[in-house]
Amino acid sequence: MTSSRAACLALVSAWLWASPVVAQMRSSPIPDNAKLGLIRHVEGMAVTVSKKPMQLAAGATIRNQANLIIVPVALPPEGAWAAFTLDREGQISQVWLLTPEELARARKRASGAKS
Repeated sequence: MTSSRAACLALVSAWLWASPVVAQMRSSPIPDNAKLGLIRHVEGMAVTVSKKPMQLAAGATIRNQANLIIVPVALPPEGAWAAFTLDREGQISQVWLLTPEELARARKRASGAKS
């Protein structure tokens, strides 16, 4: 009985240690066709992307820099740099708020694509 308790305790300890690391990893990579822009919440499902009014699609997901899903009102009031994809109707379906490193890579890729 004691050895199974010790094994269980070790397993729980390992899981608790690893969970913050796993939470910070992107579960799915940001697609290459994602667009880049500064996103701000306006109201409801309305946002602006680089000052252009846009709409979040029904069921749209917004992932913060820690890869956690957040609601639109949780976007920073000053806006946040993000990668996003559009659905067939031109509405935003997925948003990834970018870390400084991801933003630098996205900008480098975008400038390389234009050259």
